[in-house]
Amino acid sequence: MKPVVLLIGRLPNVIGDVARQLDHLPIEWLGAHNQAEVERQLEAEPRIACAVMGAGLDDNVRGALVRVIAARRPDICIHLKDRESGPEGLVPFVERVVQHLVPDEAKTG
Repeated sequence: MKPVVLLIGRLPNVIGDVARQLDHLPIEWLGAHNQAEVERQLEAEPRIACAVMGAGLDDNVRGALVRVIAARRPDICIHLKDRESGPEGLVPFVERVVQHLVPDEAKTG
């Protein structure tokens, strides 16, 4: 069974692009763009292994989402992308974060 990763970002197309660019990894990707969607995903999918949050969200929103995830699912690791690496840094960041979820025989590069 594939591990499940929740991608959280400001723009739906960015989250979809990340999942498409990393489709070589044996990961099931879920996306969310606001608090309601995050809450819905947390309730609907008990197998979420970690959450990765993009840097495009306002700090207050990011803080609120961290609180929601931590309160509802303290078992989920939450990874926040830095802003300095810019939008082009999102895919490499997500790939580094999820590597520990991928069995060695499935890793590429």
